[in-house]
Amino acid sequence: MAGNEITSAEYIKHHLTNLTFGNHPDHGWMLAHTAEEAKEMGFWAIHVDTLFWSISLASLFAFYFYKAAKKASAGVPSGLQNFVEMIVEFVDESVRGSFSAKNDLVAPLALTIFAWVFLMNLMDLVPVDLIPWISSALGIHYMKVVPSTDPNVTFAMAFGVFFLIIFYSIKMKGVGGFVGELTGMPFQTNNLLLKPFTTVINLILEGVNLIAKPISLSLRLFGNMYAGEMIFILISLIYSAGWVMGIFGGTLQLVWAIFHILVITLQAFIFMTLTIVYLDMAHAEHH
Repeated sequence: MAGNEITSAEYIKHHLTNLTFGNHPDHGWMLAHTAEEAKEMGFWAIHVDTLFWSISLASLFAFYFYKAAKKASAGVPSGLQNFVEMIVEFVDESVRGSFSAKNDLVAPLALTIFAWVFLMNLMDLVPVDLIPWISSALGIHYMKVVPSTDPNVTFAMAFGVFFLIIFYSIKMKGVGGFVGELTGMPFQTNNLLLKPFTTVINLILEGVNLIAKPISLSLRLFGNMYAGEMIFILISLIYSAGWVMGIFGGTLQLVWAIFHILVITLQAFIFMTLTIVYLDMAHAEHH
């Protein structure tokens, strides 16, 4: 797709554009054929490729883990059972080490986040031209295959975690306790004249700290994966510069792919760990 027919800028723009469905002001509901049409559809447009790949990967995760659970035995375990047990034990140790309260939701949530985010990140190792080329042959204009490079996905997951933080903060401490945490720390005073000032300052500081949690969760994952995808796209441009540069590009791509395995795993682990820590803070009386 990076041949002589399009420029490097057009090639990059094509690979970074989502397959978008929305209400175009001139043409009604449709799939966007250009990046400009996608932009004109506005905020409520749907990224079809992001939904397809994220739901497909979630279904893949659920299917294989369910299959392993159904066939689990106390005898000699199968390869799939060994693999699933290894991941479950890894997540369970992470939860035990970071979560001090008792909540049966946290471990399954952590497992789902780690496996799902890892699978979405793993799609970054698929050759950048392969699936877009297949999609073009089928008449589909755009196809981004890494859901975690779409901020809609990362923000959606982060806001889901954020709502759980708010829910458990209020459930464990009550509305008064939750508001007290936002207004009573870090500055404390018994002076009635200074109390309103410290309350406002505390609310601003703690409010920013609270809001920063979903933003940091989402932007960290999005930024790292988007940068990784961009590097793969830039490396693929080298192939159009002749066979000598093609060999160099292939070597560079292999080295980056090996390094990127660490990145995609680390980002899934960080998202999971921060989720556990934030929920632990929500259950704690003071933090």
